[in-house]
Amino acid sequence: MAQESFKDRLVLITGGSTGIGFSLAKLLVQEGARVWLVSRRKEVLAEAQKNLLAISPNANVGIFSADVSDAGQVQAAADHVIHEAGLPDLLINAAGESYSDYVQNIPIETYHKIMDINYFGTIHMTIALLPHMLKRGSGHIVNISSAAGYLAPFGYLDYVPTKYAVRGFSDALRLELKPLGIRVSVVFPPDTDTPGLNRENKTKPYETLAAFSTKVVSADSVAAETIKGLHRGQYTILPGFENKLYYGLVFLVGNAIYPIMDFMLADARKKKPSA
Repeated sequence: MAQESFKDRLVLITGGSTGIGFSLAKLLVQEGARVWLVSRRKEVLAEAQKNLLAISPNANVGIFSADVSDAGQVQAAADHVIHEAGLPDLLINAAGESYSDYVQNIPIETYHKIMDINYFGTIHMTIALLPHMLKRGSGHIVNISSAAGYLAPFGYLDYVPTKYAVRGFSDALRLELKPLGIRVSVVFPPDTDTPGLNRENKTKPYETLAAFSTKVVSADSVAAETIKGLHRGQYTILPGFENKLYYGLVFLVGNAIYPIMDFMLADARKKKPSA
């Protein structure tokens, strides 16, 4: 398969002002793509646009403020981008949020909030653009899941279901859209050095840190492997060597993964310092 080129392609990235989304934007503008960023905070969006233009002075970078958990705001963002720049060739759903704590400490409102952003945010922008892509008969939708979308770690009861949902949505979407000329990819980043991870670490349980944390990788490295996977036409993209090993292990051992995880947790608790 010929490598996909992003030169002169129009790309819309939700959550594109920080983290993995911003790192993807940097690489795409360097490849000559026209990039639009959608996220909530106007001042952070403006700073991201400024930084991208500093990297590539001739880049075409647009911004629009919208909360992806709000379908109306997302539709307004999609309509604005289409009106100003045209229909995106590539949609990257990178907006996401996480919170880590013991299950008994997580408010019910947090479950709704994280699902609304991570899962419904992905659906909102996809559905906003999809009728236009179907009419055109082309497009590429990239959904950012997580390593927590194939293997549930300790301390993420609000987050894990959202990323499993993104994975399931992507699997079903790929099956329906492939015959219609629209490609789908799903990315499973490991622990990544982002503002979100820094917030998580303030409430993260001991067991998560001791038994279920993986090597933290940079957002730039995740973005680089993601772009490489997109160039190759991959559906499943697994940034990081350790991440690939875990993914292979899960599907190799099947249900045996659960006693393995139980053992890891028990061992961590033995070593837990007394309160």
